[in-house]
Amino acid sequence: MFDYFRPTLQAPSIDLILVEQLVRDGIKGLIIDLDNTMTPWNDVEVGPKVREWFIKVKAAGISACVVSNNKKRQRVAVVAERLGIPFVFGATKPRRKAFRAGLKMLGTGQNDTAVIGDQLFTDILGGNRLGLYTILVTPINDREFIGTRIMRRMEKVLVWLMKHFAPAKPYSPKIH
Repeated sequence: MFDYFRPTLQAPSIDLILVEQLVRDGIKGLIIDLDNTMTPWNDVEVGPKVREWFIKVKAAGISACVVSNNKKRQRVAVVAERLGIPFVFGATKPRRKAFRAGLKMLGTGQNDTAVIGDQLFTDILGGNRLGLYTILVTPINDREFIGTRIMRRMEKVLVWLMKHFAPAKPYSPKIH
């Protein structure tokens, strides 16, 4: 059960994920969360480091799309359009449907797609349910939707339980 919540990789922020490692690991597509992964919660501003990272991603031949639970189409669209990538809004992650829509948009499959997000119960669980490469990042900001704040408390309990009662995830040949 714990394996569904254990990411393939962890990073302090999206811009610190090494694009070279994604290429080495055969990643050709990225399904990326919006709130507190790419932008602060409920914001449309993409920071300069994140913009630079997206330029590197595109230069490496990796496609990306936004898959967000945010119900405000216009807000998700503004960020996606600024980055020149497609999007899914109102995704209801961790349901598989949204991740499958992302895979279809990217034209990639289970073995060459990574999910990047800041939440275990939505992004990591959803990606792992489809057998995707998952990357957990630290949230950009402490300001969050009330429901997310409640889930963060449950995440802390889950992380503690995994640390004390679950064996580590077996070595992945994709991780160098």
